Amino acid sequence: MLIKFDFNNMMSRTLGDKGFADSALVGFAADAAEAFRSFGKKRGTGMTAWAELPYNQAEVVRDIKATAEEARKKFESFVVLGIGGSALGPIAVFTALCHFRYNDLPAEKRGGPRFYVEDNVDPERMLALLDVVDPKTTLFNVVTKSGATSETMSQYLIIADILKKALGDEWKEHIVATTSETKGNLIKIAKKEGFKTFYIPDGVGGRFSELCPVGLLPAAMLGIDIEGLLRGAAEMDKACSSEDMFKNPALMAAALQFLAMQNGKNISVMMPYADSLKFMADWYCQLWGESLGKAVDLDGKTVNVGQTPVKALGVTDQHSQVQLYTEGPFDKVITIIGVEKFRGDVVIAGGAEEFPDVSFLSGHTMGELINTERRATEYALTKSGHMNNTLILPEVNAETVGQLLMFFQLETAYCGEMLNIDTFNQPGVEEGKNATYALFERKGYEAKRAELEAAPAPEAKYII
Repeated sequence: MLIKFDFNNMMSRTLGDKGFADSALVGFAADAAEAFRSFGKKRGTGMTAWAELPYNQAEVVRDIKATAEEARKKFESFVVLGIGGSALGPIAVFTALCHFRYNDLPAEKRGGPRFYVEDNVDPERMLALLDVVDPKTTLFNVVTKSGATSETMSQYLIIADILKKALGDEWKEHIVATTSETKGNLIKIAKKEGFKTFYIPDGVGGRFSELCPVGLLPAAMLGIDIEGLLRGAAEMDKACSSEDMFKNPALMAAALQFLAMQNGKNISVMMPYADSLKFMADWYCQLWGESLGKAVDLDGKTVNVGQTPVKALGVTDQHSQVQLYTEGPFDKVITIIGVEKFRGDVVIAGGAEEFPDVSFLSGHTMGELINTERRATEYALTKSGHMNNTLILPEVNAETVGQLLMFFQLETAYCGEMLNIDTFNQPGVEEGKNATYALFERKGYEAKRAELEAAPAPEAKYII
């Protein structure tokens, strides 16, 4: 049950002069192969340890499953305190593989704790969480590799204070830490307090962390088959083991996006036609945008590269964004995700036979309808000359979700090699973090504070 990548609608045979000729792909094949080899030399080193996660976590998986089995019996709610990849990955997998109304189900149907991810520091959000969970029956998973992430650690301090007041010495049993084994503040706190702790491998950054304990623990708490996720990732990795882009779907996808960028396509739209995959687009937006949006290349040359990721949902956004995609600028590549077989289906009833414009739907299923609308959108985009490609999942399960995660990670890594950038750093993010520390007068950031204070002050005439 392997995902299929259909790029017919990127080619000149369907798009005419708006598409790529076969000769353009053949001409780029050597460059794609070099990108594959270049990533292969780095694989498993530096910040590319994520590529080996499907193969080297047997002991960690056993620990996670044992911990989750006990915690699922004991706790009524499970809350992730994290931001960025620490939140987007768990949300995407939860939405993909759990019941759509999971938290609304009675406990006996749910089979596990209610699930929440607190990925922002809006005070109203924290107050709302505390209105619906009882700290005495809740397990909190604090996720930050550095232990210095202001958003996550502020949440930790708030929750720890509440737990201490509610539970006394037992408060420590309500926190699990997921962090670096050797560096940062959270591991020091975890050791001091005796928290159960899982480790984020040194070579795994936040946006590539869903297949390590960052994502595997929440998934296990929800009863998701985490071994299936890793098995699926390994299947996709194997399917992408050739340097020939005509035999490597992720390498082909990267090559097409790179060539599209070279031709002015600076927006990448991710549009799943399945509500279960809605938040996979959110996860993709971080992965693609944070990895490829870079000011300088590996040679130190200012390049300001990257492709702006945009999320959409089919069929919902056929009634909002697709008008732009079919008749607007030729500055986008639209990636559609389809599902061949849904996990359940609903037959559309009769009852309006006197109205042919309605009754034609009767007897068909909602699964037929959403997939028909997906194909219609592909046709409309192609007819108007707008590049689009489609990923098809046979069905949504742990293995195909693992495949999808690995596909996008490999595509991102290959595309970064083609762009000659550091795919795994995030200097733009760090600038914002450092400015926050300076504004709070954190020790060691005095120079940054002075820099901020020297910046031009807002002028009243520009505020109306």
